[in-house]
Amino acid sequence: MTINIKKCTLEDSRKLQEISYETFNETFKHQNTPENMNAYLERAFNFKQLEKELSNTSSQFFFVYFNNEVAGYLKINTNDAQSEEMGDESLEIERIYIKDKFQKLGIGKCLQNKAMEIAMEHNKKKIWLGVWEKNENAIAFYKKLGFVQTGAHSFYMGDEEQIDFIMTKTLI
Repeated sequence: MTINIKKCTLEDSRKLQEISYETFNETFKHQNTPENMNAYLERAFNFKQLEKELSNTSSQFFFVYFNNEVAGYLKINTNDAQSEEMGDESLEIERIYIKDKFQKLGIGKCLQNKAMEIAMEHNKKKIWLGVWEKNENAIAFYKKLGFVQTGAHSFYMGDEEQIDFIMTKTLI
C-alpha cells in the first residue's frame, strides 16, 4: 500500500475537474436533488473556475495517489482565498475528497496531515474547515482529529441553502 501526495498545477486542470465531479457526486448525490447537484457542479467545478483557483497563489491543490491511482484531492486556502474571514493566522481546508473505493484507508488523514504540515511551515495558528451538518462521517472524522465546532455558515447547493459547521483545530 503506497500513498503519495502531489501538488497540482494548471496542467492538471482536467484531471482535477474529473476527480472533483466524481468525488462530490459520490459524497452528496444521495442527499440532494439532481438539479441542485448539477447546478453546484457546474458552478464550482467548471474549467474556468478551476483554472482561476489553481492560479491563485493563496490556494493549493494536491492529488493523493493510492498505489499510483488518483484516490482523491485536497484544497487549502490562506489569506484572502479563505472562504470566510479568518485572518492571516489561519489556513482553511476547503476540500478533502476521497473516492468511495478508497475510503477508510487512512488517505483522508494523510491529506489532513499535509494541510497541518503546510500550516506549520507558514506559522499558522489554526486550521479550519466547513463541513455539511448532515455529513456525519466527516464530522466524526474531524472530531477524531481534534477539530471542534466553532460556528456555522450558509452553503448553497444550487438554490437550496444548507448549513456547514465551521470546525477549527488550534495548532501548538
